[in-house]
Amino acid sequence: MPRSIPRPALSFKSQRPIYLVRLPGLPAKAGPDDLDVYSGNTMTPSAQQITDTLDRMRERGASLDEVLTQAVELLHQTSPKFHWTGIYELFPDNVLRLGPFVGAPTNHVFICVGQGVCGSAVAQRRNMNIPDVSKESNYLACSQETRSELVVLIRRGQRIFAQIDIDSHEYAAFDRAAEDLVQAVADCLAEAYMAAQVTPTEQARVTGRQSD
Repeated sequence: MPRSIPRPALSFKSQRPIYLVRLPGLPAKAGPDDLDVYSGNTMTPSAQQITDTLDRMRERGASLDEVLTQAVELLHQTSPKFHWTGIYELFPDNVLRLGPFVGAPTNHVFICVGQGVCGSAVAQRRNMNIPDVSKESNYLACSQETRSELVVLIRRGQRIFAQIDIDSHEYAAFDRAAEDLVQAVADCLAEAYMAAQVTPTEQARVTGRQSD
């Protein structure tokens, strides 16, 4: 089943999200110095901070599913323009299946390659930055509020593992800096897929995630 990640608790002082990222393998009573702290009041995680966190998770034995979930959580906090952030994994039947995400639930749990912006990105084997989704003839509307969309493939060479999909309620929300940030995270996740050496089908079996 798709997993909706709850939004973080708010600080009473800042009313901005505060993440305490506990890396796998830390002792149960680990103190603040053992945690990566990202607070909306002081900073948002940079691409380097996100990829460093994900790399450390892998070093400590986190599963691929845990790494993907953490990547979505942190990436979503990098911009107030990111209103829906998720990962679609590519399965051997040429169907994209929804993985971890932050934002409103979507009916598009399965997307065939070639359909919508997500499916077109895989079919054309390229990232897609759509400044105005209303101008896309095959756009699959996840929300009536979505105005622009960014899809960045998680790939190694010609092999596509998955994609990062981000929707925004603003037109032309994704500039070059946003593209570069998401690409850096996608490249890091491609390393995680390569290290795991599993297909999404195998990962679903390991984690018990339903794929049909």
